Amino acid sequence: SGGQQQRVAIARALAMSPKVLLCDEITSALDPELVNEVLSVVRQLAADGMTLIMVTHEMRFAREVGDKLVFMHQGKVHEVGDPKVLFANPKTPELANFIGTVEHA
Repeated sequence: SGGQQQRVAIARALAMSPKVLLCDEITSALDPELVNEVLSVVRQLAADGMTLIMVTHEMRFAREVGDKLVFMHQGKVHEVGDPKVLFANPKTPELANFIGTVEHA
């Protein structure tokens, strides 16, 4: 399954004992159950102290697990900071619109 393939890809990357793991939309083609499985693996890596750089549309995950969020829109950085602060008080209309779209989807 797609979730198993993603877990294998993560395990393969971890076999090299990296200090940082780059994850680019690792849940993009997965059904919701598999998304949760893959995110739980990544959540555990973060809890174990692994540095993760993630490109994701999983906003709940980013808010809960991330300690720094970079919000980009149309290839430009619009906001950088603590995810909880940015989501509670967006400074740019781009982030405010994105949050509104995601929360009402």
